[in-house]
Amino acid sequence: MLVEEERTCEGLVALLGMARRSGGISRPAVSGDAAAAEPLACESPAAFRRARLPAAEGYRLDHQAGQRAGLEVWCDTGGMVPQLAAVADPWDVPVYAGTGLSARRAATGGHGAARIMVIGDGDPGGAHLFSATAEDVTAFAAADAPDAAPRFDRLAVTGEQTERYDLPAAPVKAGDRRSFPGTATTRAEALPPDAPAALGRESIARHRDTGVLAGVREREGAQRRRLLDELPDRPP
Repeated sequence: MLVEEERTCEGLVALLGMARRSGGISRPAVSGDAAAAEPLACESPAAFRRARLPAAEGYRLDHQAGQRAGLEVWCDTGGMVPQLAAVADPWDVPVYAGTGLSARRAATGGHGAARIMVIGDGDPGGAHLFSATAEDVTAFAAADAPDAAPRFDRLAVTGEQTERYDLPAAPVKAGDRRSFPGTATTRAEALPPDAPAALGRESIARHRDTGVLAGVREREGAQRRRLLDELPDRPP
């Protein structure tokens, strides 16, 4: 049996190779387990300094430095991440999808006591995920970072938002006995396209000390200028 399986595998590999070479299957669709080690080299010191220019121009400090609590935004689906990141990035607030994978990292993160803002479905599953994640992060913090005091804000979806935006709703599924304060359910994706970003922006601004942030940005600008001054071969 083992010999027959090996022959079948070899035949399949050969067939796929011929199909790729003949154009029957696109080359990107089937790739081998290739590896490469390419040396890095520069034409001259001037070329090296020019290569450093984009990094110097994009130099930034941590805009959460000095704040009382580090902020994070969590959402249920990856599709919301780009929209939320667009408003969170200027504040250096990270956005994560898939809250379960982020629990231990949040509890032991580098920003001290974290405040986690969650956008999830307005249904028993979303409510359970919010409460279970809060319990997980709190437990990890107690074990790994006793001085941390994580806090959780549920930004969406709430019953008030369901009414305000006239979101499509469905009754709670029969037999779902998980704790849920409402009688109708709705998905986070049903929110107007600009609503999640607006909710994230307002909540981030509410928990930021603008004076501390201005000081960080001032230092950032001064340090960026010094770095650029150290690159004499940059184009005018």
